[in-house]
Amino acid sequence: MISAGLRDALSRWLDHLRALDGAAAHTLKAYASDVSGFLGFLAGHRAEVEGVQLLAALPHSDLRAWMAAERARGVSARTLARSLSAVKGFTGWLAEREGFDATVTLQTRGPKYRRKLPRPLSEDAAFAMIDRVGDQSAEAWIGARDMAVVTLLYGCGLRISEALGLTGAAVPLPDVLRIIGKGGKERLVPVLPAARAAVAEYVRLCPYEMTRAAALFRGARGGPLNPRLIALVMEKARMQLGLPATATPHAMRHSFATHLLSAGGDLRAIQELLGHASLSTTQTYTAVDAARLMEVYEKAHPRA
Repeated sequence: MISAGLRDALSRWLDHLRALDGAAAHTLKAYASDVSGFLGFLAGHRAEVEGVQLLAALPHSDLRAWMAAERARGVSARTLARSLSAVKGFTGWLAEREGFDATVTLQTRGPKYRRKLPRPLSEDAAFAMIDRVGDQSAEAWIGARDMAVVTLLYGCGLRISEALGLTGAAVPLPDVLRIIGKGGKERLVPVLPAARAAVAEYVRLCPYEMTRAAALFRGARGGPLNPRLIALVMEKARMQLGLPATATPHAMRHSFATHLLSAGGDLRAIQELLGHASLSTTQTYTAVDAARLMEVYEKAHPRA
């Protein structure tokens, strides 16, 4: 069982991440689960040690034992790497406050894993998806709403949470949209005429008053639109178009980045547009572009 002192420390660390780093709710939930699982393992593994001392004198062998136990119960290398990252974050934070040396934990290497490449749509498929989602509802305003949301995902590279986080204050859409992304980070995103027109058409047809404070995109009863509804309408559209299951709302953002890169877009500029904290995250799209280039080469080259 985790000691009361460590439970309190974990709660304070999560509050710190929430207040100062602006961590998202689902991120905090994952961190809480990861660190709680680790502390629970240590409490059983080293029953004779309690409280902060459990982490202050932690040998590398105990970290290896925890990782081995996680792998044995079916945890993937990718998930375990995330869990270790959370454990390092918590331990480093606690070490600064309690004055112990966390070097052993902080220098522990996580399992290697192959990073999944984004699965973008082709340009034709992206355009077809935008058109098709607008045909899924018998109500014109709902069709216009769905089309406007998906157009923003592809045309501006927004996350679904960012698109649905817009309020009536954003209309009419300006030439440049100010977006608050993950961790409360702010970025400026140019708005294409097609995106501006799609949102304007939705606003024209929407039966609900468009106040500055209310959600821009509404559900059938007037409340904020549930992101699951966009996922469902895209699922229907992809089945009709014969697209793979990877044709999700987030795939539209992947498509935005990949198509910009293919057209010669600067990697740093794309990083800014996507709101990535690290360039290494954006560089994933160069692997996608290279993989697609090799596929075309193998199909088209006469000696291939």
